[in-house]
Amino acid sequence: MELRDYVRVLRQHWVLIVALTLLGIAAAAGYSLLQTPKYSSSAKVFVSTSGGASVSELQQGNSFTQQRVKTYADLVTTPIVLLPVINELGLDITGEALAKKVSATAPLDTTLIEITATDTDPALAASIATSVSQSLTQIVSSIESTNAASGTQGADATPAPSPVRLTLVQHAAVPQTPVSPNVPLNIALGALVGLALGVGVAVLRATLDTRIRNERDVEMVTDTPIIGGIVFDPKAKERPLIVHADPHSPRAESFRTLRTNLQYLEPGRGDRAFVVTSSIESEGKSTTTANLAIALADSGARVLLVDADLRRPKVDQYLGIEGAVGLTDLLIGRADLVDVVQRWGRNELYVLPAGRVPPNPSELLGSAQMVKVLDELKRTFDVVLFDAPPLLPVTDAAVLARNVGGAIVVVAAGRAHRQHLRGAIASLENVDAPISGVVLTMLPTKGPDAYGYGRYGYGYGYGYAPQQEEVRA
Repeated sequence: MELRDYVRVLRQHWVLIVALTLLGIAAAAGYSLLQTPKYSSSAKVFVSTSGGASVSELQQGNSFTQQRVKTYADLVTTPIVLLPVINELGLDITGEALAKKVSATAPLDTTLIEITATDTDPALAASIATSVSQSLTQIVSSIESTNAASGTQGADATPAPSPVRLTLVQHAAVPQTPVSPNVPLNIALGALVGLALGVGVAVLRATLDTRIRNERDVEMVTDTPIIGGIVFDPKAKERPLIVHADPHSPRAESFRTLRTNLQYLEPGRGDRAFVVTSSIESEGKSTTTANLAIALADSGARVLLVDADLRRPKVDQYLGIEGAVGLTDLLIGRADLVDVVQRWGRNELYVLPAGRVPPNPSELLGSAQMVKVLDELKRTFDVVLFDAPPLLPVTDAAVLARNVGGAIVVVAAGRAHRQHLRGAIASLENVDAPISGVVLTMLPTKGPDAYGYGRYGYGYGYGYAPQQEEVRA
């Protein structure tokens, strides 16, 4: 994925990302509220040695003291220091439990030991820190005095004074504010975790989502040119023939843009006959074919719209014509072309309905009689458009497209998947049927995949959601 893909994912799933971020904040706030506040208090102990007569002795003494400080800091959490504190304060805990509440640090290049105690009772935290500091000074003094006396001669030798002295220089004060839970920090971490989770879920959904939503998704499947894009219209069921019902609407303009692109498509080709199909049903192919035929007729061309969907014909319903007699009657020799072709509207638009639904649509569309009829239609009309069934459920469109010489594949944004389009392209390639172009339908008017002014027509301003389905084709 490129940077623009990630930006599109963030724009597309921003509601999910915000929701998970707020959920992370709420979880962190709830966790903080459920935690018992803990207070921390610290005392400081100064470590010194007996003075020296010279500068070198003073430096040696200072180095000796700094080395000792680290050892004394480690003694703070040992039972020899903590057990007297338990007895003094009358605590009902073990030495191991008290060790978890106490910590000691020795700042670098200093001879200070900072002893910190943490407890749910602020006064008890201060008492523990002070008592531990006092216990440490006594234990160190006792240990160092014993070590100094071990080098004297005789059993009655007087213990030598300790060369190291610990002094409690700062008593622990009773804290007024708790150190945990740190509500601002927890909320910030919760928001960060929620944001990361939201972005991760959004990217995962986008990676697993194989639906075609824009031009880039089509380009990932095929190099076939995209010759038009039709905006989604929630009122398509009420007015499927938008070019006729509202010719000045942005949606009607997108069909005229498709008409222009189609007129300049394959300039070296002698005839202008195309099979309009799709990969699956309900992608808007029938409404696209009908509106394109009207737009072509408006430009002065002599156009024939053929309902080649011999399984579920819809053209007669959209145009409001009689569809009992049509293409099937022509193919079986029951009627002539002039008997089944009907003129529609004020322009040179003619319609050939499907007629009765036959038991063998694929055989009829691939028959030698169909080839003869096709040659006659190409000689009679400037443009011939065949509304054919979807490619994946049946083979009718592939068989017909091979004889016609050109196929236009309709792809519904947000409905068709990449594997659907890939399968449709393969169905046409397997029979050597040329693919003239791809038309995107149901394009969203808002969001990261929306197309604005100058893309496939004029700007769209309906203000509705793109996820609803268009007229079933």
